[in-house]
Amino acid sequence: MGKAESMTRVTVAYLLAFGAATAWLTWGPDTGRLWLDALVADVIATVVVFAASRWHHNSSFYDPYWSVLPPYLAVYWLIASDGAGDDVRTLLVLGVVFLWAVRLTANWVTGFPGLHHEDWRYPMLRDRAGRLELPVDFFAIHLIPTFQTFLGTVPVYVAVARPGRDLGWLDGVALVVGVGAVALELVADGQMRRFVRDRRPGEAMDRGLWGWSRHPNYFGEISFWFALALFGIAASPGDWWWLLAGTAAMLAMFLGASIPMMEARSLERRPSYQDVIDRVPMLVPRPPRRRARS
Repeated sequence: MGKAESMTRVTVAYLLAFGAATAWLTWGPDTGRLWLDALVADVIATVVVFAASRWHHNSSFYDPYWSVLPPYLAVYWLIASDGAGDDVRTLLVLGVVFLWAVRLTANWVTGFPGLHHEDWRYPMLRDRAGRLELPVDFFAIHLIPTFQTFLGTVPVYVAVARPGRDLGWLDGVALVVGVGAVALELVADGQMRRFVRDRRPGEAMDRGLWGWSRHPNYFGEISFWFALALFGIAASPGDWWWLLAGTAAMLAMFLGASIPMMEARSLERRPSYQDVIDRVPMLVPRPPRRRARS
C-alpha cells in the first residue's frame, strides 16, 4: 500500500474517531464536569483508532493521536466553558499547543512511509505478550498512552476553562519554555533526517544537538508538557502538586521505556553507539565529554 492511500485511510479513521467523540460531547449525557466529558470522548476516539489498527494489522495507526488530541481537547474546553480563563493566557496556551501539534504532525507525515511499515516496538510488545497480545495492544499501545496524553493536557483545562489568576510572569516563563521546546524538537528532527540520509553504515549520530544530548527530541517533548503545567500553575498556583503529574508521567515513560528501548536497539545495530553513551549526556543537553585517548 502506497503512502497516499495509507494517509487517506489514516485520515478517514481519525475523522471517524473524533466524529464519534464529538457526537458524544454534543448529544451524550452530561457528567457535569468538562474534564470528565472530555476524558470519555477521548476513550471513545481511542477505541475507534484501535479498531482501525486491528483492521489494518498495524498499531502505528495510533501514532498521530499524540499530536491530534491536545488541540482537540483545548478547543473543546475553550468552547464549552465560554472562555472562562484569562483571554491572553488562553491565546498563549492555544498558540503553544497548536505550534507543537503542527510540528509533530508534520514530522510524522514526513517520516510516514505508509501502512506497510509499523513502529518496531509494537510487534515486539505483542510478540512478548503471547496469548495476551490483544489486551496488550489495546491497553499498552493505545489506552495507556491516551491517559498519559490526557493527563499532560489537563493543565490546559485549568488555564482556559476555569477562572484563575490574572496573567503573570509565570505565563511568560511557560511561553518561553513551550516555544523553546518546539524549536528544539524542530532542529533536532531536521538534524536527524539529514544524518539518516547521509550516514555511513554503522555510524552513530553525535552531531549538532545530538552531540549535547543523546535524545534532544525527548528533552524537547518533556519540556513542552512542562510548559503546559506551568500555564496551569500560573492560573491556579494552589493546584501545582497535581498539575505536574502529566509531566511526571511523560518523564517516567521516556526514562523507563522509550529511552532504554531505543538505546538497546542502537547498541545492537551500531556498536559504535557505546562511545556516544560514554561521552554524551542521556537527556539534559550539556557539552560532551572528550574522547578518551587511546
